[in-house]
Amino acid sequence: MGASVLAAPFFKLLENSALAAEGTTPGHAKRLVIFFSPNGTVHEHWRPTGSGTNFSFPAGSVLEPLNNHKSDLIVCDGIDFFGVANHEPGMSAMLTGGGGANTLTGGRSLDQYVAAQIGGESKFPSLDLGVATSAWGASNQTRMSYSSPGQYVPPDDNPVHVYERMFGPIYGASQVPMDKALLRRKSVLDLVRNEIHDLRQVVGKQEREKLDAHLAALQTVEKGLASGGDCAKPEPLTFLSAGNNDQFPELVKTQTDLMVLALSCGMTNVASLQCSHTVSPVLFSWLGMTDDHHGLSHKPDSDPIGVQNFVLAERWFTEQFVYLIEQLKATPEPDGDGSLFDHTCVLWAKELGDGRMHDCLSVPFVIAGSAGGFFKTGQYLQFDGQPHQKLLVSICHAMGLNNPTFGDPSHGTGGLEGVT
Repeated sequence: MGASVLAAPFFKLLENSALAAEGTTPGHAKRLVIFFSPNGTVHEHWRPTGSGTNFSFPAGSVLEPLNNHKSDLIVCDGIDFFGVANHEPGMSAMLTGGGGANTLTGGRSLDQYVAAQIGGESKFPSLDLGVATSAWGASNQTRMSYSSPGQYVPPDDNPVHVYERMFGPIYGASQVPMDKALLRRKSVLDLVRNEIHDLRQVVGKQEREKLDAHLAALQTVEKGLASGGDCAKPEPLTFLSAGNNDQFPELVKTQTDLMVLALSCGMTNVASLQCSHTVSPVLFSWLGMTDDHHGLSHKPDSDPIGVQNFVLAERWFTEQFVYLIEQLKATPEPDGDGSLFDHTCVLWAKELGDGRMHDCLSVPFVIAGSAGGFFKTGQYLQFDGQPHQKLLVSICHAMGLNNPTFGDPSHGTGGLEGVT
């Protein structure tokens, strides 16, 4: 059972494996992108005015920077996490819907469930990126993606490492040593694969299933050793440090650029960008803040300056979401019509509603892009306490899947009404 240990010195073993689809129908979106920012919101400074197609973002509000893209959005209000409250449970349930191993989605998060069904031929079935996600280690506080119950899919928050995964080593080895290193790594994979096949013949059914998961993961890694394909190799920003708080803006931008590049040349069809994590300690020093983001998220109404600083920090995250949208819009669809954005489903997710209340009620979500015409955009919709599992189902259906539930099935079947 030491197969993954043998491979570990050479590369990071991706935790999701290519799984058979539970059933798909012709889809509308070719790609899924998930953008995460932490610690909830203050609803009165987040909510648009109006409703339906007749809405606007008030001046100074959290979502105002999205004004130029209003017609491409569905702003989702009134979506609840049933039976879930506080930071860590919200983080765990946000993309999994609280599903266990015996549910239809098998405890996987939305990105991993979709990747298992549309990502099998990609270099990266899912490209899981982060910014400032490593310092506190791996736990349900710092991880949003799951390949199975309790099995985290770690975001890569080092853009230099991401670059090397996409294009190969940055630093000056000649091609001959690089080719030899690649052959050595593939030799290790072959050895591990053969040993697993031998072991598989002498163990029971349950152990064989685990070994099959190892084999699928090894296949994923082998794809990741391939070259960068048709991607134009950008200049690596080697001066960036994944743990440098003051470089947080440059890190977010660089990870966004790498993600869009990977999408544009077919390295992946499923990508996520996790900006920090719940209880985020990121200090918005570039905005002149003296309280970290988690501290700002708990400022009471009796501290209007503190609340306004939180709003400014949240507007900054909105600006990063805008940058992602604009980069997708500026990138032509490979071998097709329109832009990358036209054929991508983009979800901005959070793990809390009102961060000051530690609740998961009216958790704010924003869908960007029509997903190839599946969604009816240009809407602000109030769902009056609908379970967020229905949102996850709607995203799956936008990707061409036909699963009736996501996560815990006790909260009903089908997607959200009014989004299509």
